Amino acid sequence: MGKENNPRRLGETEAQAVLRNLRVSPQKLNLVAQMIRGKAANKALAELTFSNRRIAQDVKKALQSAIANAENNHQLDVDKLVVAEAFVGRSMVMKRFHARARGRGARIEKPFSHLTVIVRERADKQEAA
Repeated sequence: MGKENNPRRLGETEAQAVLRNLRVSPQKLNLVAQMIRGKAANKALAELTFSNRRIAQDVKKALQSAIANAENNHQLDVDKLVVAEAFVGRSMVMKRFHARARGRGARIEKPFSHLTVIVRERADKQEAA
C-alpha cells in the first residue's frame, strides 16, 4: 500500500559514503579529494593518514565508512576496492561581519561543503594489470 522502494543508484559492485556540512571551503576540500581519486582504497588511506591538510582526517573517515559499507552491506572484497569517485559539493555559507575603520563592516564568509566518496570493486582483468 505504501510507496515503492527507491531503486539503487549505484552499481552492484559499488558502495558510497557521504559527509555533509564539513567546515571547509569546497575548493580546499576538492584538493584533498583529488589526491585519492582513482587510487586503491588502502593506498588512498595511507596517503590521507600522512597528509598535512587539516581536512584530510575527515576525508579519511568518509573513505573508511565507504569501505565498511562495501564490506558489511554489499559483501565486497576489501582488498579489491578502488576509489571510483570522490566529489565535492557546496553547502551553506555562514556570513559574519568584522568591524573595520570609520564605522564600516566587512563581510566574512565561512563556507561549508559536502563530500561523497564512492568505492568500486575492480574486476579481475584490471587486477592483473
